[in-house]
Amino acid sequence: MNLKKYLVRALHRLQKGPGYTYKELLVWYCDNTNTHGPKRIIKEGPKKKLIWFFLTLLFASLVFWQWGILINTYLSYNVTSSLSIGFKTMKFPAVTVCNANPFKYSEVKHLLKELDRLIEAALERILQPTPGNSSENMSLPLNLELWNQIPLVLIDEHDKDNPIILDIFETNQTAGGNETAAGNETAAGNETNLPALCPQCSHQGSDNCTYRNFTSAAQAVTEWYILQSTSILSKVPLHERIRMGYQAEDMILACLYGAEPCNYKNFTQIYHPDHGNCYIFNWGMDEEALNSSNPGAEFGLKLILDISQQDYIPYLSSAAGARLMLHQQKSFPFLKDQGIYAMAGTETSIGVLVDELERMGYPYSDCTMNGSDVPVKNLYSQYNTSYSIQACLRSCFQNHMVEICGCGHYMFPLPEGVNYCNNEDNPGWAYCYSSLRSSIKQRQICIDSCKETCNDTQYKMTISMADWPSEASEDWIFHILSYERDMSTNVTLDRNGIIKLNIYFQEYNYRTISESAATTIVWLLSNLGGQFGFWMGGSVLCLIEFGEIIIDSLWITIINVIGWCKGLKQRRAQARYPDAPPTVSELVEAHTNLGFQHEATGALPRDEALPPEPGTPPPNYDSLRVQPLDVLSPDSDAE
Repeated sequence: MNLKKYLVRALHRLQKGPGYTYKELLVWYCDNTNTHGPKRIIKEGPKKKLIWFFLTLLFASLVFWQWGILINTYLSYNVTSSLSIGFKTMKFPAVTVCNANPFKYSEVKHLLKELDRLIEAALERILQPTPGNSSENMSLPLNLELWNQIPLVLIDEHDKDNPIILDIFETNQTAGGNETAAGNETAAGNETNLPALCPQCSHQGSDNCTYRNFTSAAQAVTEWYILQSTSILSKVPLHERIRMGYQAEDMILACLYGAEPCNYKNFTQIYHPDHGNCYIFNWGMDEEALNSSNPGAEFGLKLILDISQQDYIPYLSSAAGARLMLHQQKSFPFLKDQGIYAMAGTETSIGVLVDELERMGYPYSDCTMNGSDVPVKNLYSQYNTSYSIQACLRSCFQNHMVEICGCGHYMFPLPEGVNYCNNEDNPGWAYCYSSLRSSIKQRQICIDSCKETCNDTQYKMTISMADWPSEASEDWIFHILSYERDMSTNVTLDRNGIIKLNIYFQEYNYRTISESAATTIVWLLSNLGGQFGFWMGGSVLCLIEFGEIIIDSLWITIINVIGWCKGLKQRRAQARYPDAPPTVSELVEAHTNLGFQHEATGALPRDEALPPEPGTPPPNYDSLRVQPLDVLSPDSDAE
């Protein structure tokens, strides 16, 4: 009850504020505010009042316009990049070395025998297209089952509107429609037969083929061989593929880190689908990462590698050398994207500079700290490696491959319960893979799903090369290296297979590229106040005054609504009782007049003429009072 009285008292006190109408409130605000302009509106004459009203309205509009621009700029969350240079002892990067050739040809030759015979016959047909000029041994029939799954054809485009499709192992020619000629990537005026792959054909012929065209037979043959060998090797167990690759003790002939000797046992072996067995130095998985004691070539990593070029697969690896990459510890090496080649018969020196990138997170950029907020399942987590954008993109592609094609590609890790694609179990996988790889929509989905890492370390390399060993020293160097590896006095190494690597920090200066917010809340408030002060001469107190007038306006509105509701209640009561109820004085006067009439006529009043029954109480005239309506007035005081 006390709380109700307090609220009523507070309401009446608020009613006695600056005014009881909106006009009175507005006049009071203009007369008391510290903002320039409104005072002149109520104190000047009619003409100046109009001018000052227009100027105040104009500048107020400019303030709100500028405020909108500032708030929109702040909500855009722009960043600025700053570059700082530091000096410290740094961790030596992880170094991954692989052979450009994934397998020893002597180990996989029995698996690729039929494929090699097919490609040799196809090359002979391409180079000698006239029937009868082929010198191939027809006594050994070719197994065309692989060929029919993904045939390689030639397209004669002398007539652009009606190109002729020449099947290499058939004498018939098929005229292609507009669909065949569409999408052909040729140079103007080229009059040669152009090779093309047909990843999807009907068994009845080549009329329903979907062609992938090339401008050179070298490109077409390499792509065809990769697709076919992928199908064959995908059925080989992982431990067999590791065995058929280059082993660490055969590939790493010498190792020296700073002044400390090392060997192949200091490297971690992983299987990479593109390059077979790869070996990582200073990966940091099982032991602490190594620090570099000093910059310079004498304090880096020195390696001598043997790539055994004579055992390369002729149609799979057209480049010879070692593939290497520098990366962070506990990160997976994506050599196809970020690796470099080291050429055989050379000494390659790689000077390293370090760039550290520090990006701001949400809402300034859509980066991730560890990939936990990325919707794509990281298939490379089976290697216990950290998140990277490359791992996310490949995992996304493999997930789409499994979903659309029903199998996984050989070059990427597999989800659980899924097998690699091959021609026997998945006849249309090559077409599905080619369509998916060239799909812009699929790539955009993966780009939108994956995120960059917020913190990253990049290694900038300065590469220089020289012939190694020199002609004067190659004899004794090859003798020593051959003896150390094979325990033989015969020379088993040559210049085509030897590579020397020097990897070192050029200097200990590292660059940090960090992002910072271009607009902060302090920047926003200072600019908002500057615009308000410049155009209106106001401050924060003026905004508080403006808030006060809004609150008073709300109270006046509430008071008006309450008064309207009570007036509506009175009107409804009057409509129910059209005649006003008599007052006490009217009743007394009426009763007195009635008594006088009875005295004049000699008749008794009705109450006297008819005495009340026994036990009936007399009427109580004191209860005949009319309660007045409780109308809330602005001037009333609850006290």
